[in-house]
Amino acid sequence: MKKASVRDLHIRTRNWFATRPAGPVIVIERRGEPVAELRPISKKRKVKLPRMTELWAKLPQLSGDSTDIVSEDRDRCI
Repeated sequence: MKKASVRDLHIRTRNWFATRPAGPVIVIERRGEPVAELRPISKKRKVKLPRMTELWAKLPQLSGDSTDIVSEDRDRCI
């Protein structure tokens, strides 16, 4: 784990990131107190979503036309 002051990071930002492999954590300190950590971004995990056809198959089937159902619902709210 590397340490750097806020001033040091401000002055040498390009040097810190251009010459370093993306690996270890850098602790940023202000007046000797840690205030932040810089670390590589972790890889995003893939989220497995269900197939829409499978999802639609689980929904209840409506009888009639959907436009009629929407129209009836709109008329009921008036």
